[in-house]
Amino acid sequence: MLRAPLDSGIINAGLTQYWRVSVVELTTSTQSDLIDLVTRGRAQVGDVIVAEFQSAGRGRLTRTFEAPAGSALLFSIYIKPSRPQMDWGWIPLIAGVSVAQSLPSVDARVKWPNDILIDNKKISGLIAQVVGDGIVIGIGINVGMSIEELPVPQATSLAIEGSVNTSRNALLTDLLTIFEKNFTTWDKGSNEISGTYEALSATLGREIEVHYPDGRIESGTAASISPSGELVLADGVHVLAADIIHLR
Repeated sequence: MLRAPLDSGIINAGLTQYWRVSVVELTTSTQSDLIDLVTRGRAQVGDVIVAEFQSAGRGRLTRTFEAPAGSALLFSIYIKPSRPQMDWGWIPLIAGVSVAQSLPSVDARVKWPNDILIDNKKISGLIAQVVGDGIVIGIGINVGMSIEELPVPQATSLAIEGSVNTSRNALLTDLLTIFEKNFTTWDKGSNEISGTYEALSATLGREIEVHYPDGRIESGTAASISPSGELVLADGVHVLAADIIHLR
């Protein structure tokens, strides 16, 4: 059931008119495809591309994401926030919360900025890229992968966690519905998502190491999230772009 084929008719039938989901069998990257459409003026807000297989999936900080055909939910969405761009750092956090909330059969938690964990093992990750006056968000969720198919030993999947009574069609429908509610509420000016994020956070209150892209490393306690989506350490340092390692 977890590897049942994607069906755009089934997915779209369960969504509001905000979304338009297209299924492709094979692509290099749904993220690259949707960004290209946005750049050429051929995409609308609410467009979604979901793929059975990606040959060059993209993750944060120039990483790649690979998964056997039919084993993962791989998709990208296009949105246009109304809130000031200074607040857009919350967009990937909202997406991460939405993924965690769409997995009620497992105890999913959000690792800042946008990994989703089960028992400290990664089940999902995402990337958010500003394109013009909108954002394209790419999300990958390990759904039907066996242990042998995992990209790294520190990962997991719904199949491994025993959550088998769902399909990628149902999961995508649920996730987009949850994201639409979370995003539109936030976009209208509400900040209640911050409380939801704190409740689902695997990072806040933890001792962590911060690994910056330039090679710098610092340690501290993850204390809070700023109004612009930065991770704030107990000593007042604001972290915008970095890898986080949970120490304990």
